Amino acid sequence: MAIPEAAFEIFLHPGEFWFGDSETRIRTLLGSCVSITVWHPWARIGGMCHYMLPRRARRGECATLDGRYADEAVELFLHEIYSAGTVPGDYQVKMFGGGRQFTGGATAAIDVPERNLQVGLDLLARHGLSPMAMHLGGSGHRQVVLDVWSGDVWVNHVDRTAPEVASWAR
Repeated sequence: MAIPEAAFEIFLHPGEFWFGDSETRIRTLLGSCVSITVWHPWARIGGMCHYMLPRRARRGECATLDGRYADEAVELFLHEIYSAGTVPGDYQVKMFGGGRQFTGGATAAIDVPERNLQVGLDLLARHGLSPMAMHLGGSGHRQVVLDVWSGDVWVNHVDRTAPEVASWAR
């Protein structure tokens, strides 16, 4: 599908969230963080989050939802999904990231990439969002691009343990 004439691009930094229409391209760069993309094939709307941690230590009653945390990022998605008059089960969901950035083992208590992945998968399942594609774990970083006009998600994974060969995959 061709890029729309009026297309614009959003770059998500860690902790950011974006939900847009069919003239939007969203991209991010992940290390141990995780990105979830959602796309509605008929409405041609969708979004991406870039969360850093599973959940906030304490969240006050009046606290604004914060995309840095997996549980709150999923709440942000649900708010947008229902505000658009759609339901979670109609969306194509994909999940990426959770790569190890440092050599050496991590204890279970501080294994941030693994905790990010497990909490994200649990939250998606709890809310009826089933990932149709995933590229998770390993080492190194990933670039992720979502073209909301088509629903295509492109991933470029640079594995720290492999020779310097990177390729884009869909």
